[in-house]
Amino acid sequence: MNSALHHFHAPDSSRLVPTAPVSFSKSSRTMQGLKGVLLVALVCAAAAIPSPAQTIITFDAPGAGSGSGQGTHGDSVNTAGTIAGDYIDSAGVRHAFVRSTGGVFTTFDAPGAGTLSGQGTSDAAINTAGTITGRYVDSGGVYHGFVRSKTGTITTFDAPGAGTLSGQGTITGLINTSGAIAGRYIDSAGVFHGFVRSKTGTITSFDAPGAGTGSGQGTIAGGINTSGAVTGGYVDSAGVNHGFVRSKTGVITTFDAPGAGTGKNQGTRAGGINTSGMITGYYVDSAIVIHGFVRSKSGVITAIDAAGAGTGKGQGTLGVDINTAGTIAGTYLDSATVAHGFVRSKTGTITSFSAPGAGTGSGQGTAGGTINTAGDITGYYIDSGNVVHGFLRTP
Repeated sequence: MNSALHHFHAPDSSRLVPTAPVSFSKSSRTMQGLKGVLLVALVCAAAAIPSPAQTIITFDAPGAGSGSGQGTHGDSVNTAGTIAGDYIDSAGVRHAFVRSTGGVFTTFDAPGAGTLSGQGTSDAAINTAGTITGRYVDSGGVYHGFVRSKTGTITTFDAPGAGTLSGQGTITGLINTSGAIAGRYIDSAGVFHGFVRSKTGTITSFDAPGAGTGSGQGTIAGGINTSGAVTGGYVDSAGVNHGFVRSKTGVITTFDAPGAGTGKNQGTRAGGINTSGMITGYYVDSAIVIHGFVRSKSGVITAIDAAGAGTGKGQGTLGVDINTAGTIAGTYLDSATVAHGFVRSKTGTITSFSAPGAGTGSGQGTAGGTINTAGDITGYYIDSGNVVHGFLRTP
């Protein structure tokens, strides 16, 4: 569960698969439009095989709305199998939840969260200790971060330099075992900057070399591993996306996947990083087709294309998260732009899956999310009525 990409929706968007060119600069979590979207010469697509022994449990949080664009999102699963997520109620307001391994839900709202449509508490991520981080949108449309202890105490925070107008503020990514949080903030000029928040609350901001300084440009961090290494992407002054990894000591290495496009809204975006430093993510080529990738600690990048992934504009394969064993969870969009989940073993075998009840129309289907050390995956699916439901897939 070291991914930023599992947070697949834009700060103010519903979580749907991308049907248009991917723009990282406006993304937060569907890589920011599968909840929005988050990059070697291409290897041959690995054969996708049906999963022989999977169990998929679907769930809906109490209070989740049942209208189009409403419902439940599984966001993060920890080693014990406890799930953190959020749901959209019938009024369009977001609320966070924790689901125990026995299926018991605890819902909560961050202090100061707005109560109108498009506002509220969301984007929860959970670590092994049961500590949760996320963000909330206040009544003025400003983003703020929060951290919730296992016992339910919520502490809110804002990164220094974060803007205070609607659409600006602090957006958290993930939290590691020590309680360090990675994220990004949007300043008063609409520029993104990365940050790391220590368990004690100290916030260190950073910018990747080459990051643009215009509105919608900058550094978008989110993935963090147990050693404190952070990964993500940055948008340069031409609107092109690039990946980066930042060591615990602050050294930033940038990279581009072979085959990544060099035009606006094209390029490379990293998301998940495991304990050994392997990174997964995706890139968008010059034809706006999406491809997943895995990057070794030494920097070797291997492309990932799931069998069945579409080859049209806005279609393809997205690597979302990677666990300690090197197993990757992700999503692919087929030729009809229907989403399907997949698991890729460290050796490259890809197993596809769809949650029971997932819709089969464009913008519907199954979004694979975070994966824990046991190989459990949580995410969400969109049914034929465009209602969202959570799921837990066990190997």
